[in-house]
Amino acid sequence: MLLFNAILLIHFLCFAIYLCVLLAQWQDYDTRVRNASGLILGIILLITGIVLVALKYPHVNYYKVVPKTGLFALVTIINVRFGGKTYTKQAYYALIAITLLAASIAVIRV
Repeated sequence: MLLFNAILLIHFLCFAIYLCVLLAQWQDYDTRVRNASGLILGIILLITGIVLVALKYPHVNYYKVVPKTGLFALVTIINVRFGGKTYTKQAYYALIAITLLAASIAVIRV
């Protein structure tokens, strides 16, 4: 249980830091070129998410895991599309909306 909670804490902190990185670009999203922090946080989120599912395995909430994985894939597609370039307004707001939607799916108790 301690291992699961530690990994969940790392997962949550990476998610919160990623959201803070996005929100830090609020004023200059269209001029700031991104660094590798988003990629590193995304990789950590992916690995910790897989480990959390593996640790919980037959009792996995698939109705939460599948949509969050789809949203993560969308974030990845947007980031790959704008790799090395600045975000457009639509892409930036889509990233924030998708991130908040994934957070909402994670905390809603069903």
